[in-house]
Amino acid sequence: MDSNQTGYISPLSTRYASKEMQYLFSDQFKFSTWRRLWIWLAEAEKQLGLEISDSQIKEMKENVENINFEEAAKEESITRHDVMAHVHVFAKQCPLAAPIIHLGATSCFVGDNTDLIIIKNSLSLLLERVVSVIYCLKEFAETWKDLPILGFTHLQPAQLTTVGKRACLWLQDLLMDERALKRCKDDLRFRGVKGTTGTQASFLQLFAGDSNKVKELDKLVTKLAGFERPYAVTGQTYSRKVDVAVLGAISSLGTTIHKMCSDIRILASRKELEEPFEKSQIGSSAMAYKRNPMRSERCCALARHMISLYSNAANTHATQWLERTLDDSANRRLTLSEGFLAADAALLTLLNITQGLVVYPKVIEKNIAQELPFMATENIIMAMVKAGGDRQVCHEKIRVLSQTAGEQVKLHGKDNDLIERIRNDSYFAPILKDLESIMDPKTFTGRAGEQVIDFVSEEVNPILQPYGDICKNIKVVTLRI
Repeated sequence: MDSNQTGYISPLSTRYASKEMQYLFSDQFKFSTWRRLWIWLAEAEKQLGLEISDSQIKEMKENVENINFEEAAKEESITRHDVMAHVHVFAKQCPLAAPIIHLGATSCFVGDNTDLIIIKNSLSLLLERVVSVIYCLKEFAETWKDLPILGFTHLQPAQLTTVGKRACLWLQDLLMDERALKRCKDDLRFRGVKGTTGTQASFLQLFAGDSNKVKELDKLVTKLAGFERPYAVTGQTYSRKVDVAVLGAISSLGTTIHKMCSDIRILASRKELEEPFEKSQIGSSAMAYKRNPMRSERCCALARHMISLYSNAANTHATQWLERTLDDSANRRLTLSEGFLAADAALLTLLNITQGLVVYPKVIEKNIAQELPFMATENIIMAMVKAGGDRQVCHEKIRVLSQTAGEQVKLHGKDNDLIERIRNDSYFAPILKDLESIMDPKTFTGRAGEQVIDFVSEEVNPILQPYGDICKNIKVVTLRI
């Protein structure tokens, strides 16, 4: 029987995350990066005067991707040490270079530096995903900037907003996420060449006490790995505070995704807005008519997992005693990979949603009609006062009619007929000719449409500008029902 059916496999790799993100957390990428680090270390040590030949470096380069995982597993079962297992396997493949592989280094030289390379690449990929969603939502917001829709506070109907303005609330959160992820990436440094407890003692011995060469070695390897700067001081590991910041940004992104997709689910239940629904898609095995918001639900599920991972990173950093303890290792294998893979999966799903959001203006208009009469009462009172009426008398008239209309809605399940009652009351004759304009939903949305224009111009477009190559390949489908 296939082991895929008898052993545990993460749904993040079988159902959700992209191949690109999965590769960054694969054994192939991890261990080939270890080998590149050994090459960069040897190149820098050679440049600074150690007896390392071009032939040794060439031999290592020829075997970077040629990893015998079965042999490495056998070695680890004997040594109980993953790094030394791979040192031994690499040394067998590179007999000429064997004496200088891992020269002066500790396990965290490959372990931590590889993690930082993976984090850097993964942050870049997440930024592309976030920006793609921002672009789609921007297009959506601009398209629907002026369409009135019921606003809600306390999940109760409140003053009108517009469909586009509501999308800008989601956009604003995503802009914060872009900044947070970018800040994590920009702040990221390299562990570099620091030795067993971060003192660089082994490298000082290699270079016969030449401190300047040790400092230069740290800088050279850092540059070869594609980083601008190393962390100035480390213990055996880079500070796990870095992981707290990274998973903090991912957790925060999770809150954005969950909030937005919860909103979409609420709007779908009101039949005002809907995520894309394929022609052959089945909403329910029992209820054939259903159009469940399954993509938004998936996003919420993944987002909750993203949110929960922050406490792991925080507790891991808090319990790193002195120069380091190993109880971070198993935890970080789970939290870093799952954080990035879940974020990748959620953003890919969210991108699919935002590329094809469907708006139903007629349903929105109908729902507004049920609530707007009550919201318009103050405007009606003001219009009557301008026409010479007494505010207190008008207020009482409106109060009585509103209560009666409310009873029709709540007790008898009828439509809101407040406006019809106003039309039939001779007291309101002076304003009947203006009643239609008074009741125009667009007069109740304030500057919502203008806010969309300003927000996109001043806040969104500057963020998108550096990502022009990504945005130009995104297709957004706008369905006007």
